[in-house]
Amino acid sequence: MLHLDDIASHEQLFAWTDRLLTQVIGPLARGESGYYTPYDWRARAFAAPRPLPAAPVMLLEGVGAGRRELRPHLARLLWMELPREESWARGRLRDGAEQREFWDGWVEAERAHFAADPSYPHADLLVTQTPVGYEVLPGPGSTPGPDQTVTLSDGPSAMW
Repeated sequence: MLHLDDIASHEQLFAWTDRLLTQVIGPLARGESGYYTPYDWRARAFAAPRPLPAAPVMLLEGVGAGRRELRPHLARLLWMELPREESWARGRLRDGAEQREFWDGWVEAERAHFAADPSYPHADLLVTQTPVGYEVLPGPGSTPGPDQTVTLSDGPSAMW
């Protein structure tokens, strides 16, 4: 799994696509190991490069994973359905007062990103939180068919 929080930075909230394609997606698509240089949000600097071994499945997690330039490289696009305000509140709680200024800028940057390049209409699956776990539903970009499995049971998934 690769978290986009490790790819983005204060200066490049969404301007990291070329770096991701060059360091990660290109090599992995060729069956080679990739690498990434994780960003330290507190130190405001990139750390030493880390290897990313080739694998049959790679999970790319984070805001911007479904952007236009990346969609051709995705096997599936999952959309976590969560109200923006709740998502932003979780991020602020996680990051604390030290990152308050960042979050003020992030909210506007995220709005601008999705206004220019919406991911939701292309989602193959929607993941929603329920009181007992998560439910996985067909997304607006899916083409349901008889061979498509959405969940492993009739009810919501207990966890991923």
